[in-house]
Amino acid sequence: MESNISFKYKDIICRSIKIHPRSPAVYQFRPKKQKFGTLTRMTVGEKNPNKTNKTILLVGETGAGKSTLINALFNYAMGVKWEDEVWFQIVEEEENNHAGSQTLDVIVYEIFGFEDKTLPYSLTIIDTPGYGDTRGTEKDDIIHERLLDLFQSEDGVHEVNAVGLVMKATDNRLSDRLMYIFDAMMSLFGKDIEKNIITLITNSNGIAPKNAFNALKAAKFKCARNEKDQPIHFLFDNQQREDRTEENVSVFEFSWGVTDKGMREFSDFLERAAPQNVKKTQKVLTERKRLTASIQNLKEKIELAELKQTEIRQSQEALEKNKEKMKKNENFTVEVDEPYKVKEDIDGGMRVCFYKAATCCAVCEENCHYPGCTMAWYPEHCEVMKDGRCTVCTNKCPASDHVKEKRKYVTKTKKVQRTLEEMKKKYEKNKSESDQKSTLLEDLNKEMNQLTAEKSEFLDESYKHVVRLEEIALKADSVSTFVHLDFLIEKMKERGDTEKVQKLEEMRSRVDEGTRAALQYKFGKQFKK
Repeated sequence: MESNISFKYKDIICRSIKIHPRSPAVYQFRPKKQKFGTLTRMTVGEKNPNKTNKTILLVGETGAGKSTLINALFNYAMGVKWEDEVWFQIVEEEENNHAGSQTLDVIVYEIFGFEDKTLPYSLTIIDTPGYGDTRGTEKDDIIHERLLDLFQSEDGVHEVNAVGLVMKATDNRLSDRLMYIFDAMMSLFGKDIEKNIITLITNSNGIAPKNAFNALKAAKFKCARNEKDQPIHFLFDNQQREDRTEENVSVFEFSWGVTDKGMREFSDFLERAAPQNVKKTQKVLTERKRLTASIQNLKEKIELAELKQTEIRQSQEALEKNKEKMKKNENFTVEVDEPYKVKEDIDGGMRVCFYKAATCCAVCEENCHYPGCTMAWYPEHCEVMKDGRCTVCTNKCPASDHVKEKRKYVTKTKKVQRTLEEMKKKYEKNKSESDQKSTLLEDLNKEMNQLTAEKSEFLDESYKHVVRLEEIALKADSVSTFVHLDFLIEKMKERGDTEKVQKLEEMRSRVDEGTRAALQYKFGKQFKK
């Protein structure tokens, strides 16, 4: 038996390490490893351009069994059977690789050279970091970042045949955590991906996973559905590599059968599934980035504008108090709080990796994107750039006016003493010829109105990102959008824009209980309806 197996899988065994000698004999295969940007590619065999390839993107909770499922797909593609009493691993099982299961890398597994063994196509499997990382929900934001890296990279992935939500058959407790994970996954994709999203159920005994269905229904999870209006799903058990003893061999043979049946049905689905371009999903991820950057920049602009308005009010009050002195051309001084900007190191500066740098505009003196994109080594590659110009900074400056470094702008204030002449110079420097006769008080009012108009313009920019997401995102009202709605509504109300307030409040009212539970999990507080 050993010699037959050795011959049947000799090429694979030659590139593997036996890590378990009993039945089944378990081998750790060593694929060709390549790093590109923040991503990793693991390749088995050589790609045949004349053969069809199917791409599967796997997402799921940490510990849901993505790694085990990838190993199962690898063995199925090779044609490994129960009677072969052998099992190959292309990735380490999660229970033996606790550090690996917490990785923040996106890993692309390419399985070539086994076409027509059991599958008529080769496989590309994208393994994403698990949601619900024990180190905090902020780590989940990196999944969005890494997928955008993958879709944007020239060497990355540009279409998928299936997006597989990996979840356990035992997932039946409708916790805030599970709702948060479902919400985070849906927030990744464009509307056009919905018909390609399927559910891959692990730890299954072959029976319809009613508990999992109930959890998906409660979360209003958007995915492909069958004629019974159930999520299209495939069942797998996770025990292929377990020791077979005389007492448990029948149990594990049944378990193998569950997975084998699931693999056959899943492969049939893949054969029918047309590839879906990820351009719209890429746009969703980019819009979310730009929305977050825009809101962050907007808050900083509003803070600066309000500080400048405070300075102007102080100047106006001082002029009112000194009207008599002004009439007599007597000099006097006023004290105001003057805002100014300085650049400060980010989180200790040089100790932080370059990827956490800020993209800043040297002309507008603004932070356009912080933390910055992981693969954008230069400002022109930053996700807030479009057609060579920034979508965030006040003047929408060219990328060439930006820098990416471990420093960002910070607004501060200082007490300054100004004479009447100094105030005139400050506020009259940009006067047009027609304004030469205006008084200093009129100049101050004009400056105040201009700042109000600028705040309004900045607010509209952020609003446009929200509307765009509603048009293209699979789940526009996800946590990553909802967290900005209250701020935008408040500022629109201050402006008196009832039409936009109504639109934003309608979006807010559509937020379902699943999203509210997700907000509760992420931020640890209740959000009012």
